[in-house]
Amino acid sequence: MTRPAPEISFIIPVHDEAGSVGVLVERISEEMRSLGRSHEIIVVDDGSRDGTDAVLEEAFRRTQELITLRLRRNFGKAAALQLGFRRSRGDLIFTLDGDLQDDPMEIPRFLEKIAEGNDLVSGWKATRHDPLSKRLPSKVFNAVVGIVSGLRLHDFNCGYKCYRREVLGSIRIYGELHRFIPALAHAKGFRVAEISVRHHPRLHGRSKYGWKRIPRGFLDFLSVIMITRYPRTALHAFGTFGALLLLSSIVLAMVLLLCAALDQDLGDTRILVWLVALLAVAGGQALLFGVLADFLSRSFATEPDDLVSTNPYRAEGRE
Repeated sequence: MTRPAPEISFIIPVHDEAGSVGVLVERISEEMRSLGRSHEIIVVDDGSRDGTDAVLEEAFRRTQELITLRLRRNFGKAAALQLGFRRSRGDLIFTLDGDLQDDPMEIPRFLEKIAEGNDLVSGWKATRHDPLSKRLPSKVFNAVVGIVSGLRLHDFNCGYKCYRREVLGSIRIYGELHRFIPALAHAKGFRVAEISVRHHPRLHGRSKYGWKRIPRGFLDFLSVIMITRYPRTALHAFGTFGALLLLSSIVLAMVLLLCAALDQDLGDTRILVWLVALLAVAGGQALLFGVLADFLSRSFATEPDDLVSTNPYRAEGRE
């Protein structure tokens, strides 16, 4: 017999969190029982090797709302989140890290912010208990993404978030784009809010993230720029640059031809000829990239139906 869909889904990706994930599941269950809201807790084990699976098996016996999923090996947080999103059934979806640094007692505050008419509420760890290897890249990341996206948040990458289901249904997430979900949602016209949350020191295990995530984050950032700023006009972005290069090559070529016709001595013109060729080739390639990007960006284009809010608190009128 299929259970009715719960109101709220919790998605917790974990990797080697045997010391904390069982306690986290219990705390979420206690908080939700006090609120009287139906829920499910989906824990995605991302190839743990420290006994996390045994802890989850024991928690599964005690907690009726718990759903456990296990990846064959460590595929990363993005893959774990994507699997959790696909399996979730709630109208509201929470994501938390499995290290007990996110406090389940903050859940009512997220729900209050959602009830105000927001579509996505992101946590902000105002006082962070993380090593410098996580705090410093995070500060740079938040500043740059805020400037480019136009959405100013203190902490884009905080794992503690609450979404309306329509947000995740309107955004295509792949690779490592999960850390950019607030920016992608903002570009789609969803209302994004932020609340400060308590952040506890890690008591078990160690952080799985550090400087190694920077190169991947930079490449994903370039993807976000194209998705948010040029969803329909990728050709304009590359085409403008390519056209300027081609125009420069034409102007320089005409100058060379004019000087030759007027018998003006420019000395050794081989460098200028090579420059004309280089500008022409670079401009042509930029235009070609623009055409290819235009085809690819169509898959991310916002259709009119995607812009209609189903949030009852934001209805523009009555039928």
